Amino acid sequence: MSIWQETAVARRRGWAAPDAYTVAMHSPGAFPDVVEIVVEIPRGSRNKYEFDEEIGVYRLDRVLSSAVFYNFDYGFIEGTRAGDGDHTDALLIIDEPTFTGCHVWARPIGGLEMRDEKGFDFKVLCVALGDAHQQHIERLDQVRPHRLVEIEHFFNTYKALEDKAVDVVGWRACDAALQVLRDDREAWRRETAGRNGEASPRGLAESR
Repeated sequence: MSIWQETAVARRRGWAAPDAYTVAMHSPGAFPDVVEIVVEIPRGSRNKYEFDEEIGVYRLDRVLSSAVFYNFDYGFIEGTRAGDGDHTDALLIIDEPTFTGCHVWARPIGGLEMRDEKGFDFKVLCVALGDAHQQHIERLDQVRPHRLVEIEHFFNTYKALEDKAVDVVGWRACDAALQVLRDDREAWRRETAGRNGEASPRGLAESR
């Protein structure tokens, strides 16, 4: 049984258990300079998959109504809690698409600030450390300009036929993305401390 499934079972039965996001990992760098992304949607897909945190499975949320597809791997960053109640969203630049449930070490290089039906929405743009074609990138201005335009265009149009308003505010530099990650990590610490009675001594060490 995976740590995700063990955690889901423990939650349903009211047991205290190490959370899937707080299990110690051998990170190649310190958080938030290096983050662990869990991919929900691989590049090229029109299917919007989401991780069901309560029971530890991936579900098909919907097929995009607009004639567009995800032109990046999309997922979330472990050990974070954003203001909308979900984990911090991540956009992953990688040459080859991965798969749903794949864990990827990545470097944040900036973020896309948006507003949607839930309010403030920040998506951290990252590059995969395991991709030699991308791992040298450290700032937004090192990304091909048209790639950033394509990503913006996707978010401006992907809900167009769903009668949902999306306002793409614009790209933010790496410093802004790192601060969002610090804030969302702290929110996750508070949540897990309240849920387990005390903060986990593992996994969220400063070395991450």
